[in-house]
Amino acid sequence: MQLPAGAPSLDEILVQTNDMPWREKSLKGVHEKMLWRDEATGASVALIRFEKGAGIPKPHSHASNQMMFCLSGHFEYTATGVTLKPGSFYCNPKGNVHGPSLAIEETVVVEIYDGPHYPQTPSWYTDERDAH
Repeated sequence: MQLPAGAPSLDEILVQTNDMPWREKSLKGVHEKMLWRDEATGASVALIRFEKGAGIPKPHSHASNQMMFCLSGHFEYTATGVTLKPGSFYCNPKGNVHGPSLAIEETVVVEIYDGPHYPQTPSWYTDERDAH
């Protein structure tokens, strides 16, 4: 089938996440498996693993909408008491200040951004890749 000029590519993507290594982020106890990223828009889908006791240390906002689906564990936004447990879906709108957060136990979430993650790299990341 011939697509019209300018139509997006319809290539499928299949990722075997169990075969991927976790990449340790520069924030201690936080790990990532990047599943998909659109370099043009900054949108992404990743698995994020928080070791027990790890989390995001300060209130912050995002440059796009952030969505998380909790696969396992117990993760809490400590200022508000919003808690993610297996099966929880969390949506944080662009520009909304939230955090800090803490993994009460080891937690794995699917994290989705519909654009760039942060307006600028947060102070808790020393590697630019961690803010994408």
